[in-house]
Amino acid sequence: MHAQKQYLEEVRKEYERADQGQQRRLLDEAQRRTKLNRKYLIRLLNRAAPPKAVYRRGRVRRRKYDATVLAALVWIWKVFAYPCGQRLVAILRRQVGRLRGLGELCSSEVVAGKLEQISAKTIDRLLAREKEVRQLKRERNPSVHPLLYQKVPVKVASEWDTAEVGNVQVDYVAHGGRSSGGEYAHTISAVDIASGWWEGQAIPGRTQQATGQGLDEIRQRCPFRLREIHPDNDSGLINDLLWRYCRAARIRMSRSRPYQKNDNAWVEQKNWTHVRKVVGYRRYDTMRQVGLLNEIYEVARLYQNFFQPVMKLKSKTRVGGRIHRVYDEPRSPYERLVESGQISRKVVTQLRETYESLNPVALHRQLESLRRELFELADAKLPVILRRRQRGPDIVLDRRRAVGMA
Repeated sequence: MHAQKQYLEEVRKEYERADQGQQRRLLDEAQRRTKLNRKYLIRLLNRAAPPKAVYRRGRVRRRKYDATVLAALVWIWKVFAYPCGQRLVAILRRQVGRLRGLGELCSSEVVAGKLEQISAKTIDRLLAREKEVRQLKRERNPSVHPLLYQKVPVKVASEWDTAEVGNVQVDYVAHGGRSSGGEYAHTISAVDIASGWWEGQAIPGRTQQATGQGLDEIRQRCPFRLREIHPDNDSGLINDLLWRYCRAARIRMSRSRPYQKNDNAWVEQKNWTHVRKVVGYRRYDTMRQVGLLNEIYEVARLYQNFFQPVMKLKSKTRVGGRIHRVYDEPRSPYERLVESGQISRKVVTQLRETYESLNPVALHRQLESLRRELFELADAKLPVILRRRQRGPDIVLDRRRAVGMA
C-alpha cells in the first residue's frame, strides 16, 4: 500500500499538467499497474495532494542523573544488600555523607547532592537494567488470588465446634517420591472434626477440575452433609472453581492461617496414619497407580472408619512443667456418628447394615494385597524409566493427559 501511494503521487504530478489524451493514457497505465477501479483512480488523481506534515522536534530534556551518579548508586545498592527503592532512599539520605567522610565513596559534591535528593521511583527506573543483569528476584510473594483469599475467612482451632458433624478439614498429600518434577498423583485427604470419619480420593494432578471432581466423590461417599470445608492456603484448594462449587452446594468455606501448618491438625494427623503409613513415600504417576490408590482408599475407609477406634481430647491442664491430657473413651468414627444424633435414621440403618456385612480380617488381607501390588508396580517402573520410556498400558502422565483425564 505504501508503494502504491508513492506511485500514485508521481502519476498525479504528471496528470495535473497533461492534456486529455495524455490523461487517458496515464489512467490506463495506472489502472493496469494498481488494479484499481477507473472512477476511483480519477477521484484520487483529481484530488489535491495532502500537505506534508511538519514534525517539530520537542525540547530534549537534559539528563540529570548521568553515568557517574548511576555508578555510585549501583555501588551503594550493592554494599547495602540490594534494597528496594524506598529503603535505598533512606539509606542515601543518611549514609552518603558518612561514606564520603570515611573515604569509602569517592564522588564530587554534585554527585553526592544528586544521590541525596533522588526519588524512589527514579532509583527503581535506573536500577531496572542492573536487576535484570544480576537476575534478582522480588522477595515479596503476593497472593495468587488476593480477592478470593479475602472472601474466605480464617479459622483457628479454638473457633471450631468439635461436636458438630459435617465440619471437614481437607488437605493434599503429594506422591512425587524424591522428585517434584512432572505430573504425579495427589491424594485429597478429608476428615470430619467431630467424629474422625476419614475419606481419601486419589487424583492424577492438582488441576482445579480434578480437585473439584475428587471432592465431589468424597462428598457423595460421606454419610453426613458437609457443612464446612477447611483447606490450608494452597491455591490448588482455594480457587474460583471450588469457591463456586461450595456456594452452589451451600457449603461454608474457611482456611487456616498462612504458614501455620498446625491449624489443620486433624487432617495432618490422618495424612500420616491413613495415607503415608498405608501407601508410603514412593512416586505414583500413572493412571494404573491412581486406580490402585483409589481401590486402597475404598478398603481403607471401611477398615479405618468402622473398626479403628479414635480418642478425642476432653481437657488439658498444666501441672508444673508437665501437661496432663484427659481423653474420652476410644470409639470408632462409625460409633461416634451413630451416637451423635445428627444423622438421619435411614443413614444410621445403612451404616449398621454395612458394619454387620464387613469382616475386618478380610479387609486387612485385601488391603495388604493391594499395597503389595502398588509397591511392586512402583518398584518395577524405576529401571524402565532409567533405560527408556516405553509406551504400554501403564503410560506416564503428562500435563495434557492429566488435564484431559480430569
